[in-house]
Amino acid sequence: MRIALISDIHGNMISFEAVLSALEKEQVDQIICLGDVATLGPQPRQVMKRLIALDMKIVLGNHDTFLLKPDLSLTYMNLDWFTDTINWCAEQLLPSDFDYLRTFKPLIEVPLENNASLLCFHGSPKSNIDNILATTPSDELDEMLSGHKATIMACGHTHVQMLRQHRGQTVINVGSVGMPFEQMPFTGEPRILPWAEYAFLNWTDGVVNIELRRVPVNVADIREAAIASGMPRAADWVNNWIVPDMD
Repeated sequence: MRIALISDIHGNMISFEAVLSALEKEQVDQIICLGDVATLGPQPRQVMKRLIALDMKIVLGNHDTFLLKPDLSLTYMNLDWFTDTINWCAEQLLPSDFDYLRTFKPLIEVPLENNASLLCFHGSPKSNIDNILATTPSDELDEMLSGHKATIMACGHTHVQMLRQHRGQTVINVGSVGMPFEQMPFTGEPRILPWAEYAFLNWTDGVVNIELRRVPVNVADIREAAIASGMPRAADWVNNWIVPDMD
């Protein structure tokens, strides 16, 4: 079984299309999205339209929750630019988009073979705002996993790719399609890397192969889309992107 795992598109259709184009060249049994699909970026409606057409399984991320329950965003980050951008993204969506958001699941479990399984979530099985990092202490990770067991556990949320072994379970963060961070945690504004991230899981006869991948994106096109979109604080958002060195 070959599964593609994506997460944190954040309304960035240009990066999403780059990943989908890469996936078209692969033999993939299914694509699973780990949440946060249509906020903070300039193209929320386009991303939702494409997701609905693809009809993939999607985990409920914290930003997906903010679209459905806007007041919750204030408890996560009470900053004007943050709430203004989420509200703007919500205004771009259709009623059918919100209906689709309501189908997202907190957890998605996929059976593999011989009692092996893949458990997908956004932050942790306990909360979609938990940060699971390579540096998260084992006792804290025990608490976040809340007794859930799976051969492979896959998450997003932090926007930083990761692969670690924890008490016999493999825990991966697939990174971010739309806003991959240079580091997490960060201070001030996040620095966004000039590529789109995703992962592959291949399970054949008990042999597992996990690939953390990235594909380059056209940062100039992303910046142009943001400025043209009318999204709040677009200039600040585009300035967070790292321009690749062309030398």
